[in-house]
Amino acid sequence: MTKRTTVEAAELMLGHEIKALDHGFVIPIDYMGSDNDVVQAARTSFGPSGRPIHDDRGLIRYLLRHRHTTPFEMLEVKFLCRMPIFVARQWIRHRTANVNEMSLRYAEPLEFFYVPDPATVSVQSKDNKQGRGEPLTGEAAAIVLDMFTDGQHEDMARYRRLADEFGLAKELARAVLPVSLYTQWVWKIDLHNLMHFLGLRLDAHAQYEIRVFAEAMAQFVRAWAPLSWEAFEDYRLHAASLSRQELHALRLMLRRGYVDPASAALAAGLRARELDEFCSKVAKCLSSDPEGLPPLSLDIEGESPGTRGTP
Repeated sequence: MTKRTTVEAAELMLGHEIKALDHGFVIPIDYMGSDNDVVQAARTSFGPSGRPIHDDRGLIRYLLRHRHTTPFEMLEVKFLCRMPIFVARQWIRHRTANVNEMSLRYAEPLEFFYVPDPATVSVQSKDNKQGRGEPLTGEAAAIVLDMFTDGQHEDMARYRRLADEFGLAKELARAVLPVSLYTQWVWKIDLHNLMHFLGLRLDAHAQYEIRVFAEAMAQFVRAWAPLSWEAFEDYRLHAASLSRQELHALRLMLRRGYVDPASAALAAGLRARELDEFCSKVAKCLSSDPEGLPPLSLDIEGESPGTRGTP
């Protein structure tokens, strides 16, 4: 019997491996708090005689919608994760967690290397300096995958020779190992900062390899704090923020009959990437909803279809 807050769905996931990539995983090993602790932390602001406020779900949604972050910092989770080193180097940029990583100064290499799934082997994007473009297929894809595995085996053999035959110190011999080698760490973070991490790394523009780990952690968060997760999906993950210029473009569309988002964006002073991003937000709004709702219409009362000119 424990006096600490527990969540049955989260308890069932503790210690169980959530697979990620070919040899990676995320294992939830501990957590503190629940949705109820978010609510109680928020209500302490009113003191013991504070006036009644929203129900729990409504309060959590209000807090997240209005960016009241402290109540979500009262919840913490600890994961054991195994990932390729190049993923870890991206991941560690989120400096709001407590991390302890295995060290090859002391430990033996795991001898697991990341080899991409053929479906994810793509060329460099022509319009995104840090993204992928068209996938490689056929013989070219096979050659690339062979180069991955051949190079990894050669690097590990080179490490073994340095460490075993020459007795080189591990801290120096490790320098020949590639960033596709797997490492692992314990990662502890509060719910507010975890949601920030997930908001960035679940995005379609995030690198595939780290997005897989974000999806694995999201499975646990969904079970552990379902009301907070619901609010996060509604107000962060599947929402969009608008700049002042984008709001002006939206006004032009709604009040002055600009049916074409690009024309409205240009009239509002948006250019280049900002213009493209605004059009993408409008397209997302007008497309079919994942819940099965029909696509929205941009018919504007009193305006004929088409694109208006400059106001």
